[in-house]
Amino acid sequence: MQPLPGFRDFYPETLAVRRHIFAKWREIARRYGFREYDGPPLEPLELFTLKSGDEIVHQLFNFVDKGERAVSLRPEMTPTLARMAGARHRDYKKPLKWFAIPQLFRYEKQQRGRLREHFQFNADIIGETDVAADAELIALAIDSLRAFGLTKDDFVVRVSDRCAWQRHLTSLGIPDDKQGAVFQAIDKMEREPAEKTREKIAAVTPNVDEVLAFPKEDLGELFAKLGDLAAFCEVDFKIVRGLAYYTGIVWEIHDRKGELRAIAGGGRYDNLLKLVGGVDLPALGFGMGDVVLGELLKDRGLLPKLDWGLDASVVIADESLRSAALKLIHDLRDAGVSVDYSLTPAKVGKQFQNASASGAKFAVVVGPEEWAAGEVTLKNLATGEQTRVKRDEVAKRIS
Repeated sequence: MQPLPGFRDFYPETLAVRRHIFAKWREIARRYGFREYDGPPLEPLELFTLKSGDEIVHQLFNFVDKGERAVSLRPEMTPTLARMAGARHRDYKKPLKWFAIPQLFRYEKQQRGRLREHFQFNADIIGETDVAADAELIALAIDSLRAFGLTKDDFVVRVSDRCAWQRHLTSLGIPDDKQGAVFQAIDKMEREPAEKTREKIAAVTPNVDEVLAFPKEDLGELFAKLGDLAAFCEVDFKIVRGLAYYTGIVWEIHDRKGELRAIAGGGRYDNLLKLVGGVDLPALGFGMGDVVLGELLKDRGLLPKLDWGLDASVVIADESLRSAALKLIHDLRDAGVSVDYSLTPAKVGKQFQNASASGAKFAVVVGPEEWAAGEVTLKNLATGEQTRVKRDEVAKRIS
């Protein structure tokens, strides 16, 4: 039996990478004053079609449950956040600064950097209209990547403005209800042949060249609020973000070599909470997936070195002392020391081999002579140095 296409098994070594990524995300979010939340992985289907229309259904893992409800595994977190914030926004001082690391599910074609499930760092600010909030989120995303050892030589934040685009398209006589199709075409233009992009725009307006004359507007206020982190950013009006709910500044983070999908993307969505949660609050946020980030870290040689963190392995040199050794093992664990040992009788040489293979820093040898003297032998498995230590001092010496 194999996992379903696009789904992953997390063996200890791959789970260690995931835990490393999550830990960095959580630490940077903490530094920025964001609070963690979560929601259910299964939501009413309407929560997603309300925002994106019925055409999104073919991208979902959706079904009718045993209560005859149309439901779906969550493909993104923003609708859940909008629902939750709408329900209890009065309980929290504004602006809300929340983050989550949900597992998301999308029935999509698999390719490098995209699977049918992934984890995503979502960070959102609710209740603030000032561009300082946009700068805060972009700074958070930049510092999240810097925490992994990535630099401005590795990635770039490409910033645009949907409002500028809307003014541009309106000036060309394209009505609001047709602009979404143009945004979809622009969003995919770097991944599709130029002829196909022009064909999509031509289906909306004959003024294809005028549409592609991207709006030139100043984003200086945003860049000023980013300070030194503005060096990681550039204005690029080819970025529009395909989701229809974006209403203002939008941005994506790409690797400098252009070998991967977007590492992260986000923007302002001031109308979504009113649509989903019935509360008129401005909002903005971004998502950063673990799959593309993991590929980038691998390419740059920045994946963590695996360290299972085992402090000691107890070697039982005489089976008559097993009960006494088990008491020592439990005492060490109570003291916060990570300890392993051979669950069944084994030769001393084999136990030392297992101790070295486990990555333990020390071997604690329980032998008759030492035990009679109230001691054990503590061996540093890296240097080979060994010394006799009082039993009640072993935890301290290992620490």
